[in-house]
Amino acid sequence: MSQALALRARNFRISFWQGIFVVLLLLFLGVTFVRFTRGLGAVTNLSDGFPWGLWIGFDVLCGVGLAAGAFTIMATVHLLNIKRFEPIVRPTLLTGFLGYVFVIIALMFDLGQPWRIWHALVFWNPHSVMFEVAWCVMLYTTVLMLEFLPIVFERLRLERPRRMLRFVSTPLVVAGVLLSTLHQSSLGSLYLIVPSKLHPLWYTPLLPFLFFISAVGAGIGMTFVESYLSQRAFGRHLEMTLLEPLARFMVVILTVYGLWRLRITQANGALAGLLHPGYEQWMFMLEIGLGVILPVALLLSRRIRNSPRGLVGAGFLAVFGFVMYRLNVSVTGMEATSGVHYTPSWMELVVSLGLLAIGMAIFAVAVRVLPIFPEPEGGPGAAGFGGDDAEAGLIEGEAAAPGR
Repeated sequence: MSQALALRARNFRISFWQGIFVVLLLLFLGVTFVRFTRGLGAVTNLSDGFPWGLWIGFDVLCGVGLAAGAFTIMATVHLLNIKRFEPIVRPTLLTGFLGYVFVIIALMFDLGQPWRIWHALVFWNPHSVMFEVAWCVMLYTTVLMLEFLPIVFERLRLERPRRMLRFVSTPLVVAGVLLSTLHQSSLGSLYLIVPSKLHPLWYTPLLPFLFFISAVGAGIGMTFVESYLSQRAFGRHLEMTLLEPLARFMVVILTVYGLWRLRITQANGALAGLLHPGYEQWMFMLEIGLGVILPVALLLSRRIRNSPRGLVGAGFLAVFGFVMYRLNVSVTGMEATSGVHYTPSWMELVVSLGLLAIGMAIFAVAVRVLPIFPEPEGGPGAAGFGGDDAEAGLIEGEAAAPGR
């Protein structure tokens, strides 16, 4: 009897990260209760002078951008007909769908009257950028759901509804690409109305373009990161022969984006301020240096580009630079003119980290129960984020064949 109990105890042991997740989830639920019973003032450091903080800058602006891999890969495979990248579609689609769902949840936290979120459906204001953003979020989330449903139907062996959705897959992809492009750029348009308030290091009439192209680069980087994390957690991975060409494309995107940023900063007259850096200048240099220049420099090396560790490191830096850019636009660049130095409260951090952790947990469950990642043709030892053998083979030009 005691041996059976000991066996059960061993089976119910939780890991360190599972324990962290449980603690974070409990804190998240507690803060959620306070937020919706006592209001924003009880849990945030927001004010009338600085009404948008971490929940907009990170949860919404970054959450939407990091989901950009979905429309990038879908357009590559289904519109440009480059079928070799088809194994990447499902994990990026899952990331995009979860990203948009949690953006909507984050908006419920940030809105002063969240129960009125449906008003955009009825009370139209086509002259408002916020109106366009709201509709893009709703429509693109719906499109992502419809694109993801065939995976669920495949798992449940429901062939008829799966065939019906596959019949309209091309119009859904076209709609998804258009809506996501509009939404990524319109988030930048939100800040076009504050030319006198946003710091010259980040303000430009080209904000919509910069928001869009930076999201494409970050979406590819996020594909690398999620592939690595999935391999570490579940033994699932994407083949390096698929990821390496994406790395070369990310170099082009980040280079174009970085050159545009520097040219615009020079035109604004803000580049000279880097010679006498202050708070904003240091944040700008951190964003560009670590988030643009360093990943480009790393991926220009063929050896690093063909290395799983090098690829995921560069992808992480690209994601970091993207997050820094969105936070600098929404927070750092607005502080000086507002006269407020905003620091998120610990409860704001708990909500953001809690939403991120819940999203990762749902991703983990989906990977386990749904056919998200393909099985490599070479079996478990095929090339991927799988170890030093795969890395050595790729460096020598002996990459395994791509997955189905």
